[in-house]
Amino acid sequence: MSDERDIGALPFPQAPEAVELRHLRSFVAVAEELSYTRAAERLHLSRPALSRQVAALERLVGVQLLQRTTHHVALTFAGEELLERARSALGQIDAAIRMTQSVGGALVGRAAQLWNPIGEQLNDDDDIEAGRRAFESLHANFSPPDDVGVRPVSAGGVPGLVASPTGAPPVTTMHLHGGGHVMGSAFGYRHLAGALAVETGTGVLVPDYRLAPEHPHPADLDDALTAYRWLLEQGADPSDLLVVGDSSGALLALGMLIVLRDHGQPLPGCVALLCPSVDISWPCPYPSPDLEAAMARLRRWTAMYLGAHPTDDPVLNPTTADLTGLPPILLQACTGDPVLDHAHRLAENAQACGVETHVELYPTAIHDFQIFWALLPEAADALAHVARFAQRTRAASESSPRA
Repeated sequence: MSDERDIGALPFPQAPEAVELRHLRSFVAVAEELSYTRAAERLHLSRPALSRQVAALERLVGVQLLQRTTHHVALTFAGEELLERARSALGQIDAAIRMTQSVGGALVGRAAQLWNPIGEQLNDDDDIEAGRRAFESLHANFSPPDDVGVRPVSAGGVPGLVASPTGAPPVTTMHLHGGGHVMGSAFGYRHLAGALAVETGTGVLVPDYRLAPEHPHPADLDDALTAYRWLLEQGADPSDLLVVGDSSGALLALGMLIVLRDHGQPLPGCVALLCPSVDISWPCPYPSPDLEAAMARLRRWTAMYLGAHPTDDPVLNPTTADLTGLPPILLQACTGDPVLDHAHRLAENAQACGVETHVELYPTAIHDFQIFWALLPEAADALAHVARFAQRTRAASESSPRA
């Protein structure tokens, strides 16, 4: 009370937590314009909506802030006292938001900077070995979570790694890594496998499938199928299995599921596809010299990957193939990804085939952003969503009557 007397303010009841920023912004706009019409135009609101927000603020703080007549608006004494404090509070909030956006932009910029060497290889160099080194260097910036152990395995003869959280739970997740069919390794991806292990509470198998051009398709598919069947041989319940594929690994994951279905073999309970790159024609939806050059390089690499294999094979064309009978799919993509269209067309085809399909879009422009789980909050959230998706799918399967 002594502080109130010192500044000459009238005491009024403590404002409840229901006061919102929109109430304060509306009040400040009217107080500065002394006109509801001009304030409404300034805030791009209708005049009735603005009036309701100011009235709500007055109701919440328990005093009249503005005197209104047909042609006149004036501040009350309480309104004058609130105005400067509201301006200050809003200014601090705006500054905090700008700072947060700046920090967020810096994180995205750091992720983009880490991608740059890969892009330079796509644009300037046909040397696949140089691209592989750059890709491994990118992943070397991250380590598995501290509470995750990583061990080598031979999955039916396919080398790989298993990342397991504390307690060594069963291996019920398989991750097929990205890299444009010519880059990537289980070792490089152990950090992402470790993050998935923590989120899902399962062991995660990352097969070190063979890469093109030394081993054209279907060598990678054969390895993925062998590793998956090895998991079943270890006693894994198919309905408990989660298959994850990022970028080009999504194409491999879908091809594997199509083969399993066509051979009448057990399918996993669900599949999560992270920024899927699944169109081997590599269309360029946003033409620009840099992007078109990168897509042209990816087309050349894909030609090496395909070798003599027919390009119309359904396992290589999931955006048009019959996906009937596949397990529930989670598709995660980002709004600024040059291959965002792949995810949209894949989702449309899967839904048309009767597959339960969930699509999540994240507000970033970093392709395969999930690999930056230790850097980008959106990436950490995305991996948590993968885990929740798998849990919900398993729960739904357990509650469904069995034939």
